[in-house]
Amino acid sequence: MSRVRVRVNVTGIVQGVGFRPFIYRTAVQLGLTGYVRNRGDAGVEIFLEGRESAIKKLLTDLKSKKPPLARIDRILSSKVEGKNEYRTFIIEKSSGAREISGSIIPPDIAICKDCLKELRKPEDHRFEYFFITCTNCGPRFTIIDRLPYDRDNTTMNEFPTCNLCEKEYRDPTNRRFHAQTIACPKCGPRAWLADKEGNIVESKDPIREAGKLLSESNILAIKGYGGFHIAASTTEDQPLLKLREVKHRSQKPFAIMARSINAVKTFAEVNRNETDLLCSYSRPIVLIDKRRDYYLSEMVAPGLHNVGVMLPYTGLHCMLFDGTDDTAFVMTSANPPNQPIVKDNLEAQATLGNTVDYFLFHNRRIIHRGDDSVLRAHGDRPVFLRRSRGYAPVPIMLKEKAEKCVLALGGELNNTACLLNENKAFISQHIGDVENVETRTFLEEASNHLIRLTNSKVGTVACDLHPKFTTTTLARDLAEINDWELIQVQHHYAHAAALMTERNAEEMICVCCDGYGYGPNGEAWGGEILLCNRKAFGYERIAHLEEQPLIGGDLATRYPLRMAAGMLSNKTPVAEWLLANKERFPHGDLEVEILLKQLKNPSNFTKTTSCGRVLDAVSAVLGLCFERTYEGEPSMKLESAATRGKDVLRLEPMIRGQSLDTGPMLEEIYSSKDKFSVEDLAKSAHAYLARGLATMAIEKAERANVKTIGFSGGVACNIIMAKIMRKMVEDAGLFFLVHQTVPPGDGGLSFGQAAASGFSTSDT
Repeated sequence: MSRVRVRVNVTGIVQGVGFRPFIYRTAVQLGLTGYVRNRGDAGVEIFLEGRESAIKKLLTDLKSKKPPLARIDRILSSKVEGKNEYRTFIIEKSSGAREISGSIIPPDIAICKDCLKELRKPEDHRFEYFFITCTNCGPRFTIIDRLPYDRDNTTMNEFPTCNLCEKEYRDPTNRRFHAQTIACPKCGPRAWLADKEGNIVESKDPIREAGKLLSESNILAIKGYGGFHIAASTTEDQPLLKLREVKHRSQKPFAIMARSINAVKTFAEVNRNETDLLCSYSRPIVLIDKRRDYYLSEMVAPGLHNVGVMLPYTGLHCMLFDGTDDTAFVMTSANPPNQPIVKDNLEAQATLGNTVDYFLFHNRRIIHRGDDSVLRAHGDRPVFLRRSRGYAPVPIMLKEKAEKCVLALGGELNNTACLLNENKAFISQHIGDVENVETRTFLEEASNHLIRLTNSKVGTVACDLHPKFTTTTLARDLAEINDWELIQVQHHYAHAAALMTERNAEEMICVCCDGYGYGPNGEAWGGEILLCNRKAFGYERIAHLEEQPLIGGDLATRYPLRMAAGMLSNKTPVAEWLLANKERFPHGDLEVEILLKQLKNPSNFTKTTSCGRVLDAVSAVLGLCFERTYEGEPSMKLESAATRGKDVLRLEPMIRGQSLDTGPMLEEIYSSKDKFSVEDLAKSAHAYLARGLATMAIEKAERANVKTIGFSGGVACNIIMAKIMRKMVEDAGLFFLVHQTVPPGDGGLSFGQAAASGFSTSDT
C-alpha cells in the first residue's frame, strides 16, 4: 500500500497541555513515522509519513480525543512530495517559526487528582512535595518568558532535572512525558519559612509549620503561582483587625481558602453550580451566601451576606491545612494600596515586612503576576467579577473575524487589557486600578506580553473617552510611538458592545448601569439605556435615570450621605438629619454647615445619572454605609440587606419623557425609615429601579422592533436587579441577555472597546 507524506499545523491552546505526547502516542499506535514539535507562534507542527487511512485516523482523533485542556482552533494540512525520510515517530526539538498568529498557552491550572493522590502517597517519589505537577496541571502563563513553551523558556529552566525526573520526562507511557514543569524534592523548587525581617526560620516542614502559625493567630505572606497572598485565621478577630489596620482596609472583604468543599458547607450555603465552579481546574474565588449559623469571624466580610471562597489549587495550599483543625484561612492578594500584586521575594520582604509576622517563600520566579479570579452564580449562570488566574489568557472565541487587530486598554478601575486578533479576543489578567506608575507599567507589560505570545500585528489601539485617564494617555503614547490608529470608545457603549459581541447579538436595547462613565460631552453617565446595532457599531442614548447632583464632586462618591442629601434636598428637609449624622463626616459640624449652604443651589454642581450613586444614597439613608472604603461597598451592603427583605413599598416607576425618576423613590424610603425594616426598604429600592429600567427598555424595544434586551455594567452583577429585570423582559416575550464569559463591570471594558474598534471602519 502506498505511503503519503502530510504536514499539519495546529493552532489554539496546544502547548503546555500534553498535546505533543498525545500526538506521539497516537502516531506510534497507527504505525506512522515523522515528528511533532512546538512552534514559536504557540502552534504545533506535525509531519506524518504512512498510510493515508492512518493519517486520516490521526486527524480525526486529533479533534475527538485531544487532551482535556487542549483547544483546537484551526488545522491546516497539506501533502508533501518526496521520499519517506523517517523510520520512527519522534518529538523533535521545538522550532522558532512564527508564521501564524492567534495561538496561546493555557492559564495556570490547579493541581489534578492524580498529583493530589501522589502528594499523599508515602511510597511516591513526590510524596509531600509542594510543587508536584504533571502535563495536566501546574503553572503555565505565570512562568513563561517566551515561546515556544519549553522548559528553557520558563522559570523552570533554573532547576535542572534529576535522573529520575529526566527518565519520566522521556518515557512515552508516563504522565509526565514532556511535562515542562516536571520537578521533585531532589531537583525542583524548594520552600522555606522566614520571619518578618527575612531571616530563615529553621523547620523540617516549613509549609505545615506555616499552617500552625496561622492557627496561632499569626499573619503570613505566602507565595503562590501568580504572586503573594496575605494569610490569617478566619476565626480569630485579632489578626484580622491588625491586618485591616495596617492595610487600611477597614471594611473590604477578605477572600478565604477552605480546606475542602465539605469544609465550605459548614459555614456557607453551596449549590451544585457553585460547587462545580469551586472544584473546576481554574479554582476561582466564588461568592457564596453565608449560612445562618455562619461561625467565621465577622471581620472576614463585614456587613455582607456572602463570602468569597476558593479551594486549594497547589500542593503547597493543600499541605497548609495538614497540621491544623482550621476549616479555612484568609487568603487575600498581597499588594500595597493601588499597586499590583507582589510577586518577588525581595519585593515582598520590602513591602510586606511591616504587615506580616512570617513569610512562606519558594524560589521559583514568577514572570507574570496573576490575581485570583472572582465569580458568583446567578442561578445556573456564572458571572465574572474578575477574570484572571485560571482563565487568562484563554481567548473569547467570536463568531466573526474582526477587520482590525486591536489592543484595547480598558478604563481606570478594575482594569484589563484586551487583544483582538481575527475571531479571538485575548483578555489579560487583572491589572487593577491604573492610577500610578506601577499599574501603568504593569498594564503596558501585560499588553506587550499578549502581543508577543499571540504573534499579533496590532494596527489600532482603543481606550476610553475620558481625557484624563492614565489609560487614555498610554493609548495616545502607544499610537504615536507605533504609528497605530487611535480610537476612543464611550464607556457605556463599550459595555454594550462587549455584551453584543460576546452573545453574538445583532441589535439590542442595552441597559448599562454602573458608578461612572464619561459621556460624549463630559457628562457623568451611569444609568443608561442604549439602542445598539452591531453591524453599524454605534449607539443612540434613548433613556436614562434622572440626573442628580454630585454635591462635592468626588466627595459624594466617597461619602454617600452627600449624594443622598442632594437627591432629597428638593422636597425633604434634611438639615436635622445631616446634623444628627455629623460624626459621619470627616469635618463634623463645619462640613455639614457648608453642605447645607451648597444644597441651596445644587444646580451649581455636576449632575449624574449613575445607578451606582443612587444605590449608594439608599444605603446611606438606611444607615448601611456612610463611607465608601472600597469600590462598590455601599451598593454591596445594600444588596446584602435586600436579600433578606421584601418589596413592601411596591412603588410604580415614575417615568418622565426619557428619564426614570429616582428622587421620589429615595424620598419615600426616607419617610418610611421608621415604618419598615431596613431589609424591606433595601429590597423596595432594588425593585423600583429594576422595574423602572425594565419598563423603559421594553417600551423602547417594542417601539424599535428589537427583540433583545441586555444588561451590562457593574450593577449587572447584582442578582436581585438582574432577576427582576429578566422576569419582566421574558414575560414581555423578549430575550434577556447578560454576560457569561466577560465581566459585566470594568474588567470587561477592554473587550468592548476592542470589539467596537475592531469591527468598525470608522471612529466610534
